[in-house]
Amino acid sequence: MDMLMDREVIRNEALLLLTYLTREAEEIQKIVVFEGAFEKIFSIIKEEGGSDGGVVVQDCIELLNNLIRKNASNQILLRETIGFDPLMSILKLRGSAYSFTQQKTINLLSSLETINLLIMGGSEADPGKDANKLTNKTTLVQKKILDHLLMLGVESQWAPVAVRCAALQCIGNLIIGHSKNLDALASKVLGEGPQEAALNSILRIILRTSSVQEFVAADYVFKSFCEKNADGQTMLASTLIPQPHSMTHAPLEEDVNMSFGSMLLQGLTLSESEVDLETCCRAASVLSHVMKDNIQCKEKVLHIDLEAPTPSLGASEPLMHRVVKYLALSSSMKSKDGKSGGNAYVQPILLKMLVTWLADCPSAVHCFLDSRPHITYLLELVSSSSATVFVKGLAAVLLGECVIYNKSGESGKDAFTVVDSISQKVGLTSYFLKFDEMRKNFLFTSARSAEPRQQLTRSASAGMVEPEDVDGNNLSDQKDEDLPVLSSIFDAAFVNLVKSLEANIREKIVEVYSNPKSKVAVVPAELEQKSGESDGEYVKRLKEFVEKQCSEIQDLLGRNASLAEDVAATGGGSHSRSEQGTGSDRVHVETLRRDLQEASRRLELLKAEKAKIESEASMYKNLAGKMESDLKSLSDAYNSLEQANFQLEKEVRGQNGVGSSAFADVDAIRAQAREEAQKESEAELNDLLVCLGQEQSKVEKLSARLLELGEDVDKLLEDIGDDMGLPGDGEEEED
Repeated sequence: MDMLMDREVIRNEALLLLTYLTREAEEIQKIVVFEGAFEKIFSIIKEEGGSDGGVVVQDCIELLNNLIRKNASNQILLRETIGFDPLMSILKLRGSAYSFTQQKTINLLSSLETINLLIMGGSEADPGKDANKLTNKTTLVQKKILDHLLMLGVESQWAPVAVRCAALQCIGNLIIGHSKNLDALASKVLGEGPQEAALNSILRIILRTSSVQEFVAADYVFKSFCEKNADGQTMLASTLIPQPHSMTHAPLEEDVNMSFGSMLLQGLTLSESEVDLETCCRAASVLSHVMKDNIQCKEKVLHIDLEAPTPSLGASEPLMHRVVKYLALSSSMKSKDGKSGGNAYVQPILLKMLVTWLADCPSAVHCFLDSRPHITYLLELVSSSSATVFVKGLAAVLLGECVIYNKSGESGKDAFTVVDSISQKVGLTSYFLKFDEMRKNFLFTSARSAEPRQQLTRSASAGMVEPEDVDGNNLSDQKDEDLPVLSSIFDAAFVNLVKSLEANIREKIVEVYSNPKSKVAVVPAELEQKSGESDGEYVKRLKEFVEKQCSEIQDLLGRNASLAEDVAATGGGSHSRSEQGTGSDRVHVETLRRDLQEASRRLELLKAEKAKIESEASMYKNLAGKMESDLKSLSDAYNSLEQANFQLEKEVRGQNGVGSSAFADVDAIRAQAREEAQKESEAELNDLLVCLGQEQSKVEKLSARLLELGEDVDKLLEDIGDDMGLPGDGEEEED
């Protein structure tokens, strides 16, 4: 550290040694920082002339990057001691801004790498990483870094492509997930004469640049601007107003006052040449960011009507239909080297935009299906032998979205029609295979949210001859110039979207295809209970039906296995034919599986119903048993009564027989008694007559005496007779 303040030769050697020592050793990094490394580094850079300096400036910035790479504490120390102003001075262009030597280019790229390291905030394991990242982003924008980055990436068109790309990448990293920085970029205007919004200038770069890397970097700015920024998306979508027909073919450079939306739509609707198709696909990429995860923006774009390409047609054309037409045209275009399909990224970008547009948007699906040829074209694209894996896969995803987000009930536009078309034209097995092929591609499997930049060391830059050879994304060794675009298409967010859609598509297609078209399920005749059929017989017949279905499914699975073996053995010769066969078998199996599930469900319902009936029958049986027991008791009681009654009747009859003889004896006794009573009464009567005679004689004597005495004997006898009449009469009656 002391040698850094020594003579130039020793200082430079000390710089190289420190750069080597601080690449991995954290303890040495701490020692160097606490020995005042930051002050000494920026002092040397200033002494050497900033970005215009030589290789010593590069060594200083490399040492600085080693000290702050994935080290939040050192970043905080830099921010709170020296600050970020010395870093801003390196990025500031001075002197002849048109002069970019190779060393200056490397110095600027190293400084931009420093900015990215500060934006990263520290290592993933550091708990304070997010807070440090947010503070660094806020502080950098407060230090007017956006002005320097816009100068390097947008306004300085004479700057090397690598510098412009790195500056644009820094802008995207600065604004993503930071609301204040998003607002700061949205409010920036560029130009000294007629001023233009910074976002419009970046869009202009996208539409007209000849560099694929610059297109990717500028597109990343809009991707970062729209990420979880619904207000920003709505603001951009609100400017989507078609220009008059006279303006649609005006060069983009002629009107700096054109709104963002008008410029974007003009790029989308240019003439149908190959160059304009590339411009169209770039505009489509920006539009996909504007619509991502935003239903309002999707609806807004959906209702944009373009002027009819031929005035005689009269009717307007939806923007979606125009994009699909360009997608079809790009298939027939020939690129300069004679390969079909033009640039390899034109179709994937257009398909990505459509996939993003239709995701979770039934009205967009309805608009897409308004034109029947759209489905036909997608089916041809999926089965095309000349299309790339990405094109086939994305076309398959788009078809799947027409199924899972299809709310239409119209005949010919419903989900069943789409699935039926896939099955008839492609085959479900072949269709699902497109997802697998796309998933296995290295671009799909290696998709990451942020591509790490390679450290720009002396060894990495030693072989650079021209400034343009400096490639911030380290893609110069790639044979395919379209690779960076494809890598940007298949970023982590889109890959996750496709994976989630694939799972839903597989489930929905099998469900739609396996079920009847009508919503009312038709139960097979075998599952209906026949009239007069008992529950036990019905359940037994259902079991036989289910066993039969299981047997058929096992047979089909065996056929599928043998077909798969045939495909593996014969290779590509019979691939399509066996694929079609396994597709139909799969569909048959799925249909049988659905029937089996329905039969099983029906069987379970019947079992439940049978259990209920058996429970009720058991209850009634118990009740009947009780009633039968009560009836038996009553019957026994009745029998007892009958026997008692019979016994009584028998006794009565017996008594009646004895009574008849008894009656005869009674009569005889009664007659005897009567005779005896008569005899006795006659005797008594005789006695009474004797007594009466005696009394009569007494009466006569008394009467004679009374006459003698002078009494009226007749009257006296009459009075005596009146007094004695009643008793005398009673006695006579008793006798």
